[in-house]
Amino acid sequence: MGSKAARINDAANKVKAATVDMKFEIVVLPVSDVDRAKEFYGRLGWRLDADFAHEDDFRVIQFTPPGSGCSVIFGKNVTAAAPGSSQGLYLIVSDIEAARKELLDRGVEVSDVFHSEGVYAGTDEAYLFGRRRVSGPDPEHRSYRSFASFRDPEGNAWLFQELTTRLPGRIDPATTTFASAKDLASALRRAAAAHGQHETRTGQADPNWPDWYAEYMVREQSGDELPQ
Repeated sequence: MGSKAARINDAANKVKAATVDMKFEIVVLPVSDVDRAKEFYGRLGWRLDADFAHEDDFRVIQFTPPGSGCSVIFGKNVTAAAPGSSQGLYLIVSDIEAARKELLDRGVEVSDVFHSEGVYAGTDEAYLFGRRRVSGPDPEHRSYRSFASFRDPEGNAWLFQELTTRLPGRIDPATTTFASAKDLASALRRAAAAHGQHETRTGQADPNWPDWYAEYMVREQSGDELPQ
């Protein structure tokens, strides 16, 4: 009975959560040198949304990464957290090598791409899927499994995580969106490669390839079974 009651409560909570629209929008970064942090995040190519000050006792700066619905803020008297104490901040990218190269081109130090060995102990810094960092991208190029890391001048720690296909149930299947033209182009290339395999299997050209591409891209993003 206890297990059944727990399932009923879980279902009820899911229904309640679905009725309220909650958009996660702000992450607060603790910094000691506001101008240095502003220069760093501007150098990343992030959009500067605000720089507000009130006399000498308050200042808040807001930046938004390209394609992100969530922003970061930092400043003076914005948080009591210790500078550099924000760790494990994830930036989702569709092409981790391209994302890493862009930061390197901007003069930002970024780790090599790494993946997990499924080891949760050791001297390496913890991250999703493990603690030991194995050099190179995930051998099977699975979504969620390839990473690269960098820090701001204060020590706040960021990770790139490569994601091309979300797990089922993690996106509204009725909505397909792309954060940038680059993400859309990457999705089109993956659809083109899959469609080429489809034509090889059928042994003939597919005149309705736009429909096939569209179906593939929608299913890939929503985590549904891909067309064959």
